[in-house]
Amino acid sequence: MLFGIGAFAFWIWMLVDCLKYESSDGNDKLVWVLVIVFTNWIGALIYFLVRRGERRRLADSRPRRR
Repeated sequence: MLFGIGAFAFWIWMLVDCLKYESSDGNDKLVWVLVIVFTNWIGALIYFLVRRGERRRLADSRPRRR
């Protein structure tokens, strides 16, 4: 039961992250939302490992403004 609650919380977190931070260029956001919604926590894990990490690396490589 604890795994189920954790998986659901992770799924919600990744869905919100995708809706909030994924760029709207093309159909990327729509495709990722559909992947997360229809494949449940497995899709959320795929998004976390593939896309979220890539987006964070891009953000870290940009020069920071002061």
